[in-house]
Formats: sequence, structure tokens, C-alpha cells
Amino acid sequence: MSNQFLSNRINSLTTSQTLAMAAKARELKEQGVDVISLSLGEPDFNAPEFIKEAAIQAVKDNYSKYPPVEGYKELREAISKKFKRDNNLNYSSSQIVVSTGAKQSLYNVAHVMINPGDEVVIPAPYWVSYAEIVKMAEGIPVEVPTSIESDFKITPAQLEAAITPKTKMIWFCSPCNPSGSVYSQEEFEAIAKVLEKYPNVFILSDEIYEHINFTGSYCSIGTIGNLIERTITVNGIAKAFAMTGYRIGYIGAPEFIAKACTKMQGQVTSGANSIAQRATITAVEADPSVLSEMVAAFKNRRDLVVGLLRDIPGVKINVPEGAFYVFPDMSSFFGKTYQGVKINDANDLSMYLLDKAHVATVTGDAFGNPNCIRMSYATSEDQLIEAFKRIKEALA
Repeated sequence: MSNQFLSNRINSLTTSQTLAMAAKARELKEQGVDVISLSLGEPDFNAPEFIKEAAIQAVKDNYSKYPPVEGYKELREAISKKFKRDNNLNYSSSQIVVSTGAKQSLYNVAHVMINPGDEVVIPAPYWVSYAEIVKMAEGIPVEVPTSIESDFKITPAQLEAAITPKTKMIWFCSPCNPSGSVYSQEEFEAIAKVLEKYPNVFILSDEIYEHINFTGSYCSIGTIGNLIERTITVNGIAKAFAMTGYRIGYIGAPEFIAKACTKMQGQVTSGANSIAQRATITAVEADPSVLSEMVAAFKNRRDLVVGLLRDIPGVKINVPEGAFYVFPDMSSFFGKTYQGVKINDANDLSMYLLDKAHVATVTGDAFGNPNCIRMSYATSEDQLIEAFKRIKEALA
């Protein structure tokens, strides 16, 4: 059947490049090729035992009925305490909405906030789904490019230049997927000075990687000045607690936005999975120190990978301060040819590394930066050493 019968909306939507690359890698693996995947943003750890126990207990306690659309009250109260404890953010339980993953939280917010033609400022590189979610809400993503030299962070001057009378929101991600960059309190304070001049611009702060952070401190933009009155903070348990499959994300937001997201969700998924919600209560109530071993492992891998990349001639790399990705600038390889295959851009290079080195990465093009490729180090050190050995040989 032809795409002519499908909606313009779906025909204009880009397929998620991270999922597409994962699918290609799986295909090769099924053919017996030894592929090392550095493409998916998923911790290679398992969910902690105490969380598994909570999920099992929820099954035994018969949490098998429809939960409230916005999430169980006990979970929203636990999240409210977590926001206060970890982020110094004051969101009451009525300002919190639990969704099927942080991705649905972003989708909800976009669809309750954005009208056709509204502009959303998105610092690039950004997570692959941001621009597409904004487009689905009929908004216009306004990308603000950054480079490896600025540590992939936008400056207050760049933000000011991007704001127009049509600007409705700005979306931040810190620590950032794909760059691993973490905004400091001083950097957010400088950005807040710009936002003070534009009281009708709302801020979405994606903090899903907050605990995978090697700086020793963390700043939520909603803590600065009175920005909390127009900040939607998005978080979840997927990355820090290695619970990607549990599919739980949540927001803290001004109450009118939270109510709107509940209204929206009531027509889309209703409440998030009941068992996963009960397990999440245990996760958000836990002291973040339970994650210290996993975070230390990620930091060691980061140091290993940065060292291995610095050893490859032509690769430009900064030191990411959080998440579990590196985002090297590979533009020095563009225009080169190997066995009749010309590498024109990051898309070609990503495919070349898959075909030649059998290592799956993701083109930076998908993240709004066509010079870079994203590599996840959420895999064992042995696998990483082998992967970068193959990459070095293929690039040589």
C-alpha cells in the first residue's frame, strides 16, 4: 500500500535514528556478524534488587486495576519529596503527572502548550525526538547550533538572538543527550537573566540524566529566581535506575499545565503501568547514594573512551561531564574515500563504521549536529576497548 493513504503528519515524521540504527545492528547480528552496539542510550546494568522486590510485591498486592490518570497519589507525593531533596524544587503532588516514560511527558507538554506556528528554541545538539515532537504539535523547532569548542552549550547571547515574538518555549537537557554537557549554576543564572526579559517564554528542563553526572554538583534551572513559575521539569527512572523497560517518566509543572497534561493523557494512554508505578515509589524514595557504584563505573568508562578517542588521529573530542555518551567531531574524515565508498557526512561515516568495523553508532545529523556522531559507553569496558580498536583501524 502506498503512503498516499497515510496522514501528512506521519509522512512528514522522521524515524528515530537511534532505534533505526539499533534495528540495523540487530539484523547484522542475526546474520551472525559480531556487532558491538554503541547506539542505544540504555544502561547495561539491571534494575536494583530492592526495586525488583517492590515490583513483585505490587503484583502480590493485586495492583492490577486502572491507576489514576495522573499517577498514584503516594507516587506523586514521593516525587514531590524527591524534587525537594535532590533539586531544591517545590512542586506539590498536584503539580506532578506520571506518564509512560519521559518521552510521553515531553509529548504531553508539547501538545498542551504549543499552537500552530509557535516557536520552540532547542539548543543543538539535542535528543533526537525533541524537534519531531515539536513538529507533531505543529510548532516550529528553532535550533541554536553549538560546537565542541563551547562544550556544546549555548550562550546567553545566542539564546537572546533566537527569541522572537513567536517564541513559546525553550527546551533544555542537562546533562545533555547526546553531548554529555552539564550546565553549571552560573551558566543557568546567566541564561535566566535573558529569560527574565521574556516572561511569556516557558522553560522545559529535561533532567533524566541528573544522577549520571560527574561534576559533583547539579543545578535545576527551576531553582533560579522565580523561573519555577514557568518551568516544566521532566524526569524519570529509566536512566539512573536502569529501568528503561518500566516506562515511567514524570513532570513537575505549574498546576494549570499539570492539569492540562492529565486531561491530554486521559484521552491517550490513561494512567501509566500500575506495577511499574509502585516500583517507582521505592526508586524515588531511595537515597541517590544507592547509584554511586553505577555512576562510578560510567565515569571510569568515560575516561577510558575519551582516552581511546584521543588516540585516533583526526578525531576532535571534549570531556563530557554527564550522561553516558561521547559526541566526537568527525568532520576531518568527510570527503575521504575507501574502496570506492566516499564518506560525505556523519550519516555515511556511521554506516561505514557499521559495515567495516561492525560497530553501531548514531549520526550526529539526527541530533542537529552533522559533524559529529554519538557513541554510547553504556557497555562493558572489554567491549568498549574492542569497539574503539575496530573504529581506529577502520578510520585509518
